[in-house]
Amino acid sequence: MRPDDFLDALVARMTLEEKIGQLGIFADTLRPFAADVNPEMNERNAGELREQIRAGRVGAVFNGVGAAQGRESQRIAVEESRLGIPLLMGADVIHGMRTVFPIPLGEAASFEPELAQRTARAAAVEATACGLHWTFAPTLDIARDQRWGRVAEAAGEDVVLGNAFAAARVRGFQGDDLTADDSLLATPKHFVGYGAVMGGLDYNSVEISDGTLRDVHLPPFKAALDAGALTVMSAFNDINGVPASAHDGLLTDLLRGEWGFEGFVVSDYTADFELVAHGFAADDRDATRLAFSAGVDMSMQSGLYAAHLPDLVASGEVSMQTIDQGVRRVLAVKQAIGLFDNPYRSLDAGVEAALDPHALHFDLARDAARRSIVLLKNEGDLLPLRTSGQRIALIGPYARDRANIEGCWTLFGDARLHVTLEDGLRAALEDGAALDVVDGCGMEDGIDGGIDAAVEAARRADVVLLAIGEPQGFSGEAQSRTQIVIPPAHQALAEAVAATGTPVVVLLRHGRALALHGAVRDAQAILATWFLGTATGPAVADVLFGDYNPSARLPVSFPRDSGQQPLYYNRQRTGRPELPGMTEFKSRWREMSHRPLYPFGHGLSYTRFVYGDLRLSSDTLDWDGTLTASMEVRNDGARAGEEVVQLYIHDRVASRVRPMRELKAFRKIALAPGESATVHFELHREQLAFTTRSGAFTAEPGLFDVWIAPHAEAGEARQFTLRAR
Repeated sequence: MRPDDFLDALVARMTLEEKIGQLGIFADTLRPFAADVNPEMNERNAGELREQIRAGRVGAVFNGVGAAQGRESQRIAVEESRLGIPLLMGADVIHGMRTVFPIPLGEAASFEPELAQRTARAAAVEATACGLHWTFAPTLDIARDQRWGRVAEAAGEDVVLGNAFAAARVRGFQGDDLTADDSLLATPKHFVGYGAVMGGLDYNSVEISDGTLRDVHLPPFKAALDAGALTVMSAFNDINGVPASAHDGLLTDLLRGEWGFEGFVVSDYTADFELVAHGFAADDRDATRLAFSAGVDMSMQSGLYAAHLPDLVASGEVSMQTIDQGVRRVLAVKQAIGLFDNPYRSLDAGVEAALDPHALHFDLARDAARRSIVLLKNEGDLLPLRTSGQRIALIGPYARDRANIEGCWTLFGDARLHVTLEDGLRAALEDGAALDVVDGCGMEDGIDGGIDAAVEAARRADVVLLAIGEPQGFSGEAQSRTQIVIPPAHQALAEAVAATGTPVVVLLRHGRALALHGAVRDAQAILATWFLGTATGPAVADVLFGDYNPSARLPVSFPRDSGQQPLYYNRQRTGRPELPGMTEFKSRWREMSHRPLYPFGHGLSYTRFVYGDLRLSSDTLDWDGTLTASMEVRNDGARAGEEVVQLYIHDRVASRVRPMRELKAFRKIALAPGESATVHFELHREQLAFTTRSGAFTAEPGLFDVWIAPHAEAGEARQFTLRAR
């Protein structure tokens, strides 16, 4: 039987209640469950859930793990329900399962999408061994305001970087064969505009132009769908007054009509129910009608669809045809991943028992972590340190802490695998006794005698490693901050340690770009270490002692002050730009320049890369032609290293004001000491296109600047002209 015939026949046999059952996903209380990550609503105990599965009224379950228990749930679905439709089992596997990899923002700093593909593939292997088919990832929100806590979950402020990581993560999760036991169905989220919430306040409203929505926030989703994603999660926020989970213009007209998406849309947790709180729906019944009619096929946890869709169908407010379309989308995805042919795929207790995350993925976790560390500052080449012949004081609340290694949204990490900073550094030193470890303060507060002990340790040491930053709970969902700074206790510790005069290396732990002040900003060396996951200690040691030459670059701009937010490199030009030597009546803050402390793309190395002259193959780009921009890059230092070479453009005159710079391509190259390489980038008209005031996506002929540079504020521009058709 053809796949379409099979689905048509199945839908024809289903009762309305069974159809609606396929449109609901509920907390998996039949297995060990990741609790306390969402507000309580519509809770079902194990017995209730089991009976509803038996009755064919559950399409999917989430955030429970365990192959054996999952197999039993599936057995009930396929052997005891009337139609034997298998369950889809999902979970929030964001940046690792048992092995935890760097937070997505940190991993994006690698500027290596293929690295993200490898870590997503590893997460899929572990998650499917633990009885899962589906992950609610990757997060694709472009985030330009670092006050928003969920910056940590995505790839930063740039569209091109976001597109590359979106596609890579989908490919990694899903693998080459969706029916394979280790294929994990991806869910790009949050559709759409969530990263643009006003004031960086989570769940807040989004006021956004159609041009910015289409040119900035939608492209990563298109990249993910082009890479093969079959499910999409709707967002919590409203967009210009219409909640995303009831936005038919986006969920139906654009996603399905314009883009041709054939998979299904799942709501974020109770997002349909929240239409009432938005003031967009009169009551739960109205919320059900609005969400389902707009294109949300599957409701997560609220139970609204089961409660109200039967009556909406009976009244004619929702047609049976619309119900059948939603059900068919859900069933088609289950068919695509092989559940009808093999309902027990990814539910083998023997595979789970044999899973050895450390043997499989610790080396990858270590490599991913060290490739995510950004060297922000290194005065006097303080780094790398020697592994012998000097006393090192490791000071700070993260020195031996295990509770703040993973970062936000890691529900199933195996803490037994995690390696602390202290353990990683001691293992790297020739004499572990040369390391003096002092907490100095707590995660948010001081501790009795903590600063005194830290000062004494700093005075005894040749160098201080200051392990400070945001606690893990300061970033992630519902963790917006007005002041994106380190806790006052950490700042006080830094000031006291710096006053000793011992050189300080700041090991910054964080889930967003931070505003650095005082002794932290002025430290001789600063490493942005994000939340690196399982292999934190060895990875940081690799960078500190030069076993790995740092190659990561910032995917977000570091501000000088919290009040600069939102701050991002590809902001639009103004009519009164800040110019050198001119401060009055210009676009600037009264207290400081609007320029960042560290710009997008910034990152240092233990060697020195020298950029040559920018060469263009022509000073014109034909409408359907290609222009090549080239530059020689030389490693002028004594160490081998990797450099992220970045191509930017600027449209000088356009029908809509264009950003000051836009990243269009990047390439990481490895060079031995003294080695040179010529990096070539090809430019095409499509890369110059944007959404015009008429709504057309097109390039406009005219003059463009182009840079090849190490970050968004570097380099000398050359010009070329895009010719008309």
